[in-house]
Amino acid sequence: MNAPVPRNTLAAHGATASLLALIALCVAWEWWLAPLRPGGSALVLKAVPLLLAWPGVWRHRLYTLQWASMLILLYFAEGVVRGWSDTGLSARLGWAEAALSVVFFVCTLAYVAPFKRAAKLTKKQAAQDARTRDNQEADHA
Repeated sequence: MNAPVPRNTLAAHGATASLLALIALCVAWEWWLAPLRPGGSALVLKAVPLLLAWPGVWRHRLYTLQWASMLILLYFAEGVVRGWSDTGLSARLGWAEAALSVVFFVCTLAYVAPFKRAAKLTKKQAAQDARTRDNQEADHA
């Protein structure tokens, strides 16, 4: 029997906080801080995929954290592009988006990594047990 995987609660809370901050940044940015069009932009909808990830990230669900860590790369890319190409407040918000994306990604990897290692060890142990069982059956035959 395998020992339970220790949970990195600091990483989980970091992922949760950075996702919440990124959602708030995306909404504020495109609604009133520096929208593409005066009065707000439809780009505020870019927060929707993050909102879909929120419940699973809040509950520290591994599956959600894994797919959200891939999704967040799109926000990192947008942040870098807008940080380089925009000017003024919009550029600073782009760099903030990129930074929050990096924090989320690193925290997610730190939380998920021990579970991935444990799964790999369990699979390796199961394969070794199967080989041992097969060898024992071959010896008895």
